[in-house]
Amino acid sequence: MDYFLSEEQMMIKELARQIAVEKIVPVRQELDEKEEFPWEIMRVLAGSDLFGLFIPEEFGGLGKGSLELTLAVEELSAACLGVSTTYAANALGTYPILLFGTPEQKQKYLPDIAAGKRLVAFGLTEANAGSDAGGIQTTARLEGGHYVLNGTKQWITNGGEAEIYTVIAMSDKSKGPRGASAFVVEKDTPGFSFGKKERKMGIRASATRELVFEDCRIPRENILGREGMGFIVAMKTLDSSRVGVGAQGVGVAQGAFDEAIKFTRSRVQFGHPIIAFQAIQHMLADMATEIEAARALVYHTARYMDSGANDVTKVSAMAKLFATDMAMRVTTNAVQVMGGSGYMREYPVEKMMRDAKILQIYEGTNQIQRNVIAQNLIKEAAKAK
Repeated sequence: MDYFLSEEQMMIKELARQIAVEKIVPVRQELDEKEEFPWEIMRVLAGSDLFGLFIPEEFGGLGKGSLELTLAVEELSAACLGVSTTYAANALGTYPILLFGTPEQKQKYLPDIAAGKRLVAFGLTEANAGSDAGGIQTTARLEGGHYVLNGTKQWITNGGEAEIYTVIAMSDKSKGPRGASAFVVEKDTPGFSFGKKERKMGIRASATRELVFEDCRIPRENILGREGMGFIVAMKTLDSSRVGVGAQGVGVAQGAFDEAIKFTRSRVQFGHPIIAFQAIQHMLADMATEIEAARALVYHTARYMDSGANDVTKVSAMAKLFATDMAMRVTTNAVQVMGGSGYMREYPVEKMMRDAKILQIYEGTNQIQRNVIAQNLIKEAAKAK
């Protein structure tokens, strides 16, 4: 379908696709098997200005919006979800600074982020605080001109590789979720260390580690917003980033679908390419339709967010939910269409299926997305009375 992208948006999409085909596809299997962080590809993306897509021009970025970032994430995801997660998580970690940072904080951090010189990560999840963000145990105690952080964050994408971390911690436990605050923590800060690199089912090129804070002292001016705003910072950040997870779903599904189409045209059974059989055709038709429906929802959501709308929570949850559930179905069906070949590492769809699963889990499980959507529907119904 024609989504009436501007010439500049098409150029961004084509640039990301070129990098995906030329730089990612040749090494994706090796990166997956070695669980190797894709630093070389990150440098290519930095050199192509893709890290600065959503950063304002005054801070060295290109000043574009959610749609442009979505287009780039989709194309990278079609090649390797592990690589695209590394890239997208950088945006996730940057949004708290972009949305809540002071002019001084933005000037300090955003130019290097836009240039791809410093990678970013977002530290929210803990052992007892995943879907329940109110269960955060990491603390931030104000002592004079510094906050002292203690606690552990779990399953943090880009952990150990990033140099800038936006972290949610409890500055006043007595206030529950309203006692959380958001902070910027730099990698080389004393008292800040990392746990082991996690071994995962999929997205193995992406680094996932614990963040460990042991009397980690950060300057008072590293707080984002003000004390007690941490939960708002986290929720607004996720509202902004979830459409990108939807774009990942569209991308990996499209990549798997393309591989399935190519295979069914060349695989001959009973004297015919298997694409000639109606059973296969119907599966491919369903896959193509679902991908296009998800793409339309993701693009429209990104455009809606770029319009300056404030009520994006419901639609961003819908985009994430629909596109990632679709990605799991399509990648699974791509393996099925390709039969035994699809199950072998020689073909990329088994990796795509393994990778796709995380999309239904991170940045809020799809069960949580349904809760978010339902809560907003209830609010809307109450207002309509």
